[in-house]
Amino acid sequence: MERLYEDFDAFIADPLLDAIVLVTPTSLHADQAIAALEAGKHVFVEKPLALNVEDCERVLAVADQHPAQVAMVGFVRRFDPSYVNAYASIAAGEIGRPFLVRSQTCDQNDPEGFFVRFAPTSGGIFMDCSVHDIDLARWMLGKPRALRAFATGTIALHPALAEFGDVDNGMAVVEFEGGARAVLYASRTMAHGHETSTEVIGTTGKLIVGEHAARDRVVRSDGHGVRHAVVKDFYERFETAFAAEMAAFVAACRGEQALALTLADALEATRIGLAITRSLRSGLPETV
Repeated sequence: MERLYEDFDAFIADPLLDAIVLVTPTSLHADQAIAALEAGKHVFVEKPLALNVEDCERVLAVADQHPAQVAMVGFVRRFDPSYVNAYASIAAGEIGRPFLVRSQTCDQNDPEGFFVRFAPTSGGIFMDCSVHDIDLARWMLGKPRALRAFATGTIALHPALAEFGDVDNGMAVVEFEGGARAVLYASRTMAHGHETSTEVIGTTGKLIVGEHAARDRVVRSDGHGVRHAVVKDFYERFETAFAAEMAAFVAACRGEQALALTLADALEATRIGLAITRSLRSGLPETV
């Protein structure tokens, strides 16, 4: 049965709805998630949970008051088959102790600059793009506590971002307790397509996920050279993961399985992302 609402409060009050999926501007996430929980609904909210730590903590506090309801944040890469495989390999000790993650989220350049118009409310390139890599790094490294972050960046193609203190290419280093490190790169200006890739280096080996942005395993060689097809956008790359993510949310709502991904993970990703963003603007290392 399809229903259309013009009022959010009426929407979440519908007694026929058990769960709410929030794919709304980040600035609305915290208040809408809290309202959904208080209305007795399970809630799925897209990343990041919020653009400040205080709002994240408000959501966690309300979720703690409603333990029968599922609250989940959309870190979709945790449901991608390749990343799940890599995590299982690390957990099995196949690369020894992981101590360094190098991860990137790079989008194909959009000459129309949608993300420039989005910049006033996006939280910046690191909160919008690298928050996925931040969560991956914590996950792969065993969830160590972040201590300090440093970031820098440049505007290669979209000078209008300067007005918002943002860049279209950014790099960051995050230092974790125990010596682990994460090196992150985010870009809005790739010419060939979308490229998400992650390298995890351990004491006895390493793993790479998503190398070369390959769409398939076919490599063509002819008079033009050697090449392969690439994925064009985030949705094509993670189509399977989006479906698995939502299936996991539904299963948790039905009480069939618990979620390994918690709101506390989302809080930490926001905390780290904010430190990186502060560092981009200050030019100095920032405490997380």
